[in-house]
Amino acid sequence: MTTATKNKKSQKSSVILDYLRPNKGMPSVWCAGCGNGIVMTAIIRAVDNLGLSKDEVVMASGIGCSSRMPMYLDFSALHTTHGRSLAFATGVKFARPELKVIDITGDGDALAIGGNHFIHACRRNIDITAILINNNIYGMTGGQGSPTTPSGAFSTTTPYGNSEKHFDPCSLAKAAGASFVARTTVYHATQMDTIIQKAISHRGFSLVEVISNCHTYYGRLNRMGDAVAMLNDFKNRAVPLAKSKKMTEEEMVGKFAIGVLHQEEKTEFCDVYQSVVDKVKGGK
Repeated sequence: MTTATKNKKSQKSSVILDYLRPNKGMPSVWCAGCGNGIVMTAIIRAVDNLGLSKDEVVMASGIGCSSRMPMYLDFSALHTTHGRSLAFATGVKFARPELKVIDITGDGDALAIGGNHFIHACRRNIDITAILINNNIYGMTGGQGSPTTPSGAFSTTTPYGNSEKHFDPCSLAKAAGASFVARTTVYHATQMDTIIQKAISHRGFSLVEVISNCHTYYGRLNRMGDAVAMLNDFKNRAVPLAKSKKMTEEEMVGKFAIGVLHQEEKTEFCDVYQSVVDKVKGGK
């Protein structure tokens, strides 16, 4: 390894450490090999690349493995109740629209108990970046099936296979009104950096679904192997958006598209509300 390469790696490590809370020890509470750490460092790199100070960012989360993330990142943070993080994030953005608000949530947290808050945050198109870490299972509370657990998959509450249809968070977000929708995986870490950066920069509600591994429960119960095996599975099943559009439905069976799936410019909720306030103040 050259001196220049060593210096570059040292600088990257220094940037990441600068965004971590000094009083929170490592290793984290996450299982060894968990994808949550990959997502956390991608957020750090995105914030740093955008030149945002730590005081310009507020992070909210609910309950679940992924929702422990604000405890480690040195931003203003709200670790809230199960499924309600987007409601808290909406309140922060509404009160302080100049801040960048990032909501960290999981598939169970956002789409089960938090489903109503999720669709209405999309509908309002409020300027929040929601990063939904989807590991297809409730990891923290015992491996129960979640709204994204695939049909036929095993969990502690579906020991004979899941009989329900599963949600596609990206399709749901687009249909509900989100103006930026993207999907990536913890294997595609470099792409994740770019997508999160674009999502934070976008004016409106942004959903970034990150397909992640829970080898402790989902991988073990479905005999998918360890963390490395699951990341390789993401590599093999993920298809760049442009390529996916040229593939047939049969060719896409068992695969999923990654990249920015939807982006449009439309009115943002705080801006619209402020225009109403200005009209009232002006007596019009």
